[in-house]
Amino acid sequence: MLLLAPACSSDREGSDPGEGGGGETTAAAADLPTDTFGDLESPCGEGDAKGSTDQGVTDDSITIGYGDDKGYPATPGLNQEMGDAMDAFIEWCNGLGGINGRELKGNRYDAAIFESAQVMKESCAQDFMMVGHGFGLDENAEPERIKCNMPTVPGFTISPAASMGPMHYQGIPGPVDGFNVSTQEILLDLYPEFAKVGMVNSDSPAVDQGLQRYFDNWEGVGSDVTDCGIRLKSAGGDNYRAIIQKYKECGVTTLFTFTPPSPPIYSFLEAAKVEGLDLIMGSEATWYLDAVLDANVGELTEGVKVGMQFQPFENADVIPAVADYISILDATGGVQGLLGMQSASSFLLWAQVAKDCGSELTRQCMVDGLSQVTAWTAGGLHAESNPGDNRTPVCGLLTEVRGDAYEQIFPEEKGEFFCAEERKAPASAWGGIELTEDRIATKYLTDDVLTPSR
Repeated sequence: MLLLAPACSSDREGSDPGEGGGGETTAAAADLPTDTFGDLESPCGEGDAKGSTDQGVTDDSITIGYGDDKGYPATPGLNQEMGDAMDAFIEWCNGLGGINGRELKGNRYDAAIFESAQVMKESCAQDFMMVGHGFGLDENAEPERIKCNMPTVPGFTISPAASMGPMHYQGIPGPVDGFNVSTQEILLDLYPEFAKVGMVNSDSPAVDQGLQRYFDNWEGVGSDVTDCGIRLKSAGGDNYRAIIQKYKECGVTTLFTFTPPSPPIYSFLEAAKVEGLDLIMGSEATWYLDAVLDANVGELTEGVKVGMQFQPFENADVIPAVADYISILDATGGVQGLLGMQSASSFLLWAQVAKDCGSELTRQCMVDGLSQVTAWTAGGLHAESNPGDNRTPVCGLLTEVRGDAYEQIFPEEKGEFFCAEERKAPASAWGGIELTEDRIATKYLTDDVLTPSR
């Protein structure tokens, strides 16, 4: 679950219905998927659904909100691939006829890390639902979302309150009471040095919060894990030579990071090479990005290990869903990154349930339908998850940077996943939140939230 994407920053855009991919309906391009997406029947197409059934729903249109943190000054373009993917999938869906004939209109928001509460206020005033988005400080938006009874299908969540919130479903869930240790098991098996792991952390609150989950993952597979008391400045300016010395004194034998690729961490890696800290570095899918390959000058990022629950782009020749995703994104020229796939998965999940609701398209119908989806791969984009029960996948694969590309190194067979046993996290690892018997965070919970009625 995750954050990132160096690209271009901009002021907030897409607050008017129709921007960000929801313009005039056009015919589907010949090279784009039509009847199916991967092995999933396309949820988009013509139809005769009618009725102004809920906020943002009319006889002929459905308005949804989405977005990213691309305007964050410290990391311009943060998570932009998520908003770009939503732009592309809305345009693709409209080219096929929308959802049961209703055109999709999209409001694209830029939370710029610190404005997620304001974004949610705007969305609450005009959107049917929030879909495919990812905000680094998503907990700030939770009180507003719950107050206006806004169901959500995000691309990722970071905070415990958001990942366990009511009316929340996700293509790839990240619950606090369970975790996927496939990356950790693969790394420890292939590289025994991961028995003693040093975390590369950041002073970014969102990154720090997300990284805490990985302490449990590593400890769950028996590794000795520490952050060595170091927080890289997200804006840069650290004494990297001194930081490298601290890692040496800490005695770690490998590194692991959830910190997004950016100039400061590249400076850290450069200092590590100069100062002789020659350690394997592992990461999760935040590091699956063209920018990491672009930074591999003088083998700066060579060999970085990236764990994934999605099929990499390099597997498009054997995974039809990946080829379909790439063709849809290329049609609009969006930034390509794995987080965009997470947005695509959540969009397809939302669209499938919205299609099933037909002329009875309400937020209650969406909550009812989403809660019933207990096996989901988005047509083959990723390992199987359980959105309805908010259960994370237990499978994954490992890639590494080799030159100007990523190569899958385990499992060796392209298209295959390695599956670990499901792990439960103790209450002490829940980030200070309490859960109901139905595993819903109580922190902002109200008596009138929408709950499944079947």
